[in-house]
Amino acid sequence: MGAILSVILLALQIYQFILLARVLLSWFPDIDRSNPIVQFLYDITEPVLQPVRNLMPQTGMVDFSPLIVFLGISVLMMLVRSF
Repeated sequence: MGAILSVILLALQIYQFILLARVLLSWFPDIDRSNPIVQFLYDITEPVLQPVRNLMPQTGMVDFSPLIVFLGISVLMMLVRSF
């Protein structure tokens, strides 16, 4: 059981790094979105960010959905570690 939990924790941590890369890319508005790496980052994070974005009220130009997802993943990781 411990190996499965370790794999889950590793997958969540990798997803956090991917999400961080997506956030950092958003700081560069002139980045080429047709780049395969950029497309991969957007393709893998958008299915998680979009529902969170839809639940949150409009906050102008600042998107807080990555922060909410980071917090959710952190809570999930703490729960997995407690098993």
